[in-house]
Amino acid sequence: MRMITGHHHISMVIKNAQENRAFYRDILGLRLVKKTVNQDDPTMYHLFYGDKTGSPGTVITFFEMKQVGRTHRGSNAITKLGLLVENEVTIDYFKNRFDTHHIPNELTTYRNKRVLQCTDPDGLELMLMDKGENDVPNFWEKWDQSTVPMEHQIIGMGPVEMTVRRPKKLANVLTELFDYTLVDTIEDAHIFRSVLENVSSEIIVKELDAPTERPGRGSVHHLALRVKNVEEMKEWERKVKERGFVSTGVIDRHYFHSFYFRDSNGIVFELATDGPGLAIDEEMATLGERITLPPFLEERREEIEKNLQPLV
Repeated sequence: MRMITGHHHISMVIKNAQENRAFYRDILGLRLVKKTVNQDDPTMYHLFYGDKTGSPGTVITFFEMKQVGRTHRGSNAITKLGLLVENEVTIDYFKNRFDTHHIPNELTTYRNKRVLQCTDPDGLELMLMDKGENDVPNFWEKWDQSTVPMEHQIIGMGPVEMTVRRPKKLANVLTELFDYTLVDTIEDAHIFRSVLENVSSEIIVKELDAPTERPGRGSVHHLALRVKNVEEMKEWERKVKERGFVSTGVIDRHYFHSFYFRDSNGIVFELATDGPGLAIDEEMATLGERITLPPFLEERREEIEKNLQPLV
């Protein structure tokens, strides 16, 4: 039986990779698990952060575009990312940590849970939240070299907020195509979960009748959803095409296979396989320390590395 098992990863646009690493590795304590390039435009870094191994469901990625301007916020965009922690004690830990590092933050609530909101250096809105009693799959591995104590480490992706002009169209994609379930409605937000019914698959759909967001630094390019293998992926791609969406076709990204499409609101979805994984071409002890390239780009290594500013 094919199924979407939750979030695989999410990808954003940034202006400065050095600032990005200082925040996500040194402040949030995530591991830089892969330092590579955009396979479609290898002049830019593609940085992957996650747990010890870069497990699907823990990974957030960034494309460095040095000339990018600011984001003009609007509708038809992915607008907020949730990150899960073990309990409320860790929320207090990060509150103190953000205050110490002069990072603006705010304590608020989401579905009766205490959450800590902040923005990253590029303006991406983040929401740290207690995973609660939900049956969150134990797919993460804590990293003993993190700047954050193991008991307080971020353990994966949580709710992803999408703000669109036509929420019913997006809801139909989630429920009729991907078999998600509407689990709650809060004011103007509709909350959906995949068939496994856990917070690590949660998508928040909000309505906003406004001009379409003009992407820039801090904007979200796409959300990737988890599928088991290439065989299941081909079935999903067939279903996507049957609903009239245009697919990129299945692409071998070396670390996983994937394909992309846009829904009628313009939200970019990627479906990505769990394997082979981000550790396929590096030793676990030194994961993310050198620039890795997929085989088809390896012969251009000298040219590619010359155009990238070293991260020091």
